[in-house]
Amino acid sequence: MNTGAEQVKKLDRWAWVISLVVLMAVVMMRKIKISTGIDFSFLPPFHATVNALVFFVLLAGYRAIRAGQIESHKKRMSLALVLSVVFLLSYVLYHITTPETRYGGEGALRMIYFILLITHVVLAAAILPFILFTFIRGYSGVIDRHRKLARRVFPIWLYVAATGPICYLMLLPYYA
Repeated sequence: MNTGAEQVKKLDRWAWVISLVVLMAVVMMRKIKISTGIDFSFLPPFHATVNALVFFVLLAGYRAIRAGQIESHKKRMSLALVLSVVFLLSYVLYHITTPETRYGGEGALRMIYFILLITHVVLAAAILPFILFTFIRGYSGVIDRHRKLARRVFPIWLYVAATGPICYLMLLPYYA
């Protein structure tokens, strides 16, 4: 086994652990409510902004790699990952401290909202370990496996980053 493959194996274990911890935190945030006395109502627009930034940074990273700008690609994809972590931490904080906002729309818009929301949530949960695996392979220099994963992971991550702000905008009229 080469050094890159050994590093990937070790880091993959951490990716699974991180993914499971995040999944448990997201599941538990619906059950755990903490009263802080702090108004976190400013966070939903922050979340939408961060998700939109992730979307554009992902596109910029894709454009960089298509142009052969490997260092630029690495920096942009690292930024997308860091922004996603910031989003996730803030999202969990918001949901453990603030009552849930329910969508109040009707008809076709209600159906569209729930389709977007459900696909967003399911794909966000499912894609996390694969984002980490893809990043690990790029970081470790296992480029063939990185490319193979990225071709599948990138469009799903892009979809999740786009549908977050769309769901926020659809939910915006119903925030207290």
